[in-house]
Amino acid sequence: MDLGLTDRVYVVTAASGGLGRAVAAELVGEGARVVLVARRAAVLEGAVADLGGDNAVFLAADLAEPHTARTACALALETYGRLDGALISVGGPPAASVRATTEDQWRGAFESVFLAGLRVSKAVLDAGTAADLAIGWVLSTSVKSPVSGLAASNGLRPGLAVLIKQLADEVGPQGTRVVGLMPGRIDTERVQHLDSLADDPAAARVAAEAAIPLRRSGTPQEFARVAAFVLSPAASYLTGCVIPVEGGVLRAL
Repeated sequence: MDLGLTDRVYVVTAASGGLGRAVAAELVGEGARVVLVARRAAVLEGAVADLGGDNAVFLAADLAEPHTARTACALALETYGRLDGALISVGGPPAASVRATTEDQWRGAFESVFLAGLRVSKAVLDAGTAADLAIGWVLSTSVKSPVSGLAASNGLRPGLAVLIKQLADEVGPQGTRVVGLMPGRIDTERVQHLDSLADDPAAARVAAEAAIPLRRSGTPQEFARVAAFVLSPAASYLTGCVIPVEGGVLRAL
């Protein structure tokens, strides 16, 4: 199946590792070009080398800085002359219970998870050159069901999912699509870190995977294939929804 991604250009955030890096690789593999955004310059340099210098450029910057999103979009236009969309991923907030999450942590999570993503979305909508612009937001299964110990994520992700629905309503008439993605247990550094917080990390992993119908964690590449499809012209009638990529673990429809 030809996804129609050849020569299209996407901004990919949190692209130094995990889901962002995997999605960037999948997009490039399908013929697209990418602007990688993350804080670790050395890691991004390696990612660009892996993807091929003609296919990727990077911006080492913090999404919490208000100008980062606009700078990334400008880099796409300067380098490739077009901008077709974005994959918006942000770092997960600290793990904690509701009562143990401080006000400063709530504010920081709102800035890094909520406002940072909105800034990227607005910048792409303002700078995008495609008539069929596509924006994918990486959320979490906490959109539909709380994840134990992740109070800040549980509090913020559902609101973003509803915001995606409203934004899709607003920009749909001009041909722009907005879709949310709900990764479950995908084997990334973030998930490995959360496992490490348990008294017995290996037992925590076994218990978590036992609750998944497929009895295993997903791979970043499995998530990336879904994301690449969502961002592609092949998904031209898909908007205003959130798509689970979680091995069937969600009990909600």
